Amino acid sequence: MMNLVGSPGAAASARSRGALNAPRGDGTPWCRRGNLAVSRKRNPASVGHHSIFSAVFLALIFIACFFTSSASAFQLPFFNNPSLGTNSTMSAQKYSLPPLPYAYDALEPAISAQIMELHHSKHHQTYITNLNAALSSLAAASAAADIPTQIALQQALRFHGGGHINHALFWENLTPPTSPEAKLDDAVAPQLRKKIVETWGSEAKFKEAFAKALLGIQGSGWGWLVKFEGEGGRLGIVTTKDQDPIVGPGEVPIFGVDMWEHAYYLQYFNGKAAYVENIWTVINWKTAEERFLGTRSDAFKVLKASI
Repeated sequence: MMNLVGSPGAAASARSRGALNAPRGDGTPWCRRGNLAVSRKRNPASVGHHSIFSAVFLALIFIACFFTSSASAFQLPFFNNPSLGTNSTMSAQKYSLPPLPYAYDALEPAISAQIMELHHSKHHQTYITNLNAALSSLAAASAAADIPTQIALQQALRFHGGGHINHALFWENLTPPTSPEAKLDDAVAPQLRKKIVETWGSEAKFKEAFAKALLGIQGSGWGWLVKFEGEGGRLGIVTTKDQDPIVGPGEVPIFGVDMWEHAYYLQYFNGKAAYVENIWTVINWKTAEERFLGTRSDAFKVLKASI
């Protein structure tokens, strides 16, 4: 599930989606608009369909990266080759844990070496291990034309695949606090900084809005700065539940913050606000600038590198 916390321009964008603004049967609007945010509300009857669609979309991303083929991305060899029968097999490549671009203690004092080592070598590795198992099962089910099993695997693909996507992006959008890349200025991220100020009015107001979104997450989840390619490159703050990734068409994740307890609890205990305050000292604004100027495919190139 994704919540668009958004930007000041999000309300105007939402108003252009006619059907979303029509009142429901109880008279309340589909999109409730405030001064600075739009919160997407879904018809409960449609949530299951949306979740299945999102899971299938996510599975296609991984299949395009994983399955050995000379075809281009999203041209799946099994489904496009009529010579393959139901007894044919698909060879699923395996993801591996991507190395960190810095030492485990490099983000101190914002994030301790103990947390980084456990988070990277244990938690992220577990998502990858379970993702590889799900992809292997999906390959076998696809080769056998076993549609019920393919459908049953979607939740595992969504959760563990999302866990790999989120963490692979997360590690790269962090940097040691002493690095020049940890400063949001015109030397490191001129275009992104300009867009942030245009959208929120100032860096301080942007960070305040982002922190509010992070601290508003109930349970486990993520907070992301996202570029919407189909809306003129508009920026928005998006929160997601559990390991749901930012994989919608035209959505480019600029940087994310992990709000699962394993990301901070050993150091901050229940002090989430302190974790959120300190995370700003280790955001890699150079990487954020590159993602802002690039495409969705550019942001996800780290996934192909981990095959």
